[in-house]
Amino acid sequence: MEHKKIVTVKIDGHEVQAERGTPIIKLAAKLGIYIPTLCYHDFVEPYGSCRVCSVEMRRGKRRRLVTACNYPAQDGEEIYTDTEWVRENRRLILELLLARCPEVPVIKEMAAAYGVTETRFEKLYSDCINCGLCVRICSEVVGANAIGWAGRGVNREVTTPFEIDPQSCIGCGACAAVCPTGRIRIEPLWAIKEGEPREFTLGPSSAIYIPTYQAVPKVPVIDPEACIHFKTGGCQICARVCEPKAIDHNQEERLEEFEVGQILVATGYELFNPAVMKQYGYGRLDDVYTSLEMEYMFNSSGPTNGRILMKNGEPPRSIGIIHCIGSRDANHHPYCSRICCMYALKFAHLIKDRSEAEVYQFYIDMRAFGKGYEEFFTRILDEGVNVIRGRVAEVVKASPDKAREGKLLIRCEDTLVHRFREIPVDMVVLCSAIEPQKDAERLQRLFSLSRSPDGFFLEKHPKLDPTATPTDGVYIAGCCQGPKDIPDTVAQASSAAARILANIAKGVVEVAPIVAYIDPEICAGCRLCLQLCPYGAIEYLEEKGISQVNEALCKGCGTCVSACPSGASTQRHFRDEQIWAEIEGLLLNPR
Repeated sequence: MEHKKIVTVKIDGHEVQAERGTPIIKLAAKLGIYIPTLCYHDFVEPYGSCRVCSVEMRRGKRRRLVTACNYPAQDGEEIYTDTEWVRENRRLILELLLARCPEVPVIKEMAAAYGVTETRFEKLYSDCINCGLCVRICSEVVGANAIGWAGRGVNREVTTPFEIDPQSCIGCGACAAVCPTGRIRIEPLWAIKEGEPREFTLGPSSAIYIPTYQAVPKVPVIDPEACIHFKTGGCQICARVCEPKAIDHNQEERLEEFEVGQILVATGYELFNPAVMKQYGYGRLDDVYTSLEMEYMFNSSGPTNGRILMKNGEPPRSIGIIHCIGSRDANHHPYCSRICCMYALKFAHLIKDRSEAEVYQFYIDMRAFGKGYEEFFTRILDEGVNVIRGRVAEVVKASPDKAREGKLLIRCEDTLVHRFREIPVDMVVLCSAIEPQKDAERLQRLFSLSRSPDGFFLEKHPKLDPTATPTDGVYIAGCCQGPKDIPDTVAQASSAAARILANIAKGVVEVAPIVAYIDPEICAGCRLCLQLCPYGAIEYLEEKGISQVNEALCKGCGTCVSACPSGASTQRHFRDEQIWAEIEGLLLNPR
């Protein structure tokens, strides 16, 4: 194995050792010495295009200016990063850059640091310095090759092939992230097909994230749908910077089996897709959002950094929040989703706190049922939020004469004043209904659960046993059982967890003695009992060709006993001989 040669370089009087060929800018950073640059990035090959990073190199009596980003360290050299010759050279370069990009903040700040506030050269008013960082990271790291160079000499510029939107662009945002001048911007992602739900994220998101703040174990995961490597085969920067070398892009999904005695089903919910209610314009009109999209916009780490902005980047003058989208509706879901009223009031409070926008709440009934909820509703009224009782008929684009007040028009009935109203707003928020998960039917069959007509899992008893199910050892909690807010979910989940822990602490589960039994000598393997058992207590043994009862799940209902054509299924303590003996005893001794 060939060992790389170690060289000693002196930078501003400080000696540093490194592998031969290491760029000077890296050695300076190691010593804490700042060298300004506009075209250098750790993850791409150095290019030396901006020349701002020029430093003075001395070897004996020889001295010259070199670019620190791509000049390799040589043994015995002396580097000076802040001599008068270096500063004079940087001033000239920054004056030229200021002439090209006079309005770019980073250029103005860097030039001002060297005393350059005006330029002697003709101003071009561009915002691109042709550093090539975007081109290099797109080709070298991302591997998409979606942008490149066009033209030559003074006409050279960064563009896409044939100046059209490239199909190879994956929208990763790497080019915008490295652009030093802000020329490249990533716009929010909007749905372009009418009737389809928008992406949950309104802009590019990280491919590596911790699923939730309460995740166990609390370790990051990689989303293959967002990861650049799985799209182009490139990048893998995360693996390069991970010191423990814990990232392996060659891992594959695998199924793991666990033997458990109890199961808590807490699969949550989905939000109703408002695109099916075309009268509200979701997916068709700009600035019509779902509650989840609005929540993401409020997030300080979201696409707008917590600011409330319209698609055009301007703050809205007025916002309409519409309740009960898909709920309390005979055409969709007749039930109340319970959480919509309160989070709609929360939205109104946050909007008032962060903007000057006028807020309108359109509701059918305000159901502020929880502790402190009614007081919060009163607080919202005191903050000046307009509340309108009545169902919204439709949301349309405002006519030119009303566009000055708002770009959208909400048509509704105000039942409190008994008249029809048209209210212009700039933005609309749709409070969508809570729905069961799409795989609820599959889970129902898997755990032998029951579901109510609205699709949520049924509890054993709605009042006396809301956490258990008819299947022993299977409990439910949260919105998989029905719409509920966080306090109710926490209370139900805590109850279910306590029951599970109580059974674990006992170590033994008592089973009722009156259960079914299938005689293996008589069973013909017809599987009729398997189809009829309401508790999923019967399994079929393929290797023996017979059915078998799981006595821990059997409730002794007798369905399989009455249906078994061969008489192989019997009820313990209720065999035919025992029943006949009881009948004979009654007949012989009628007293």
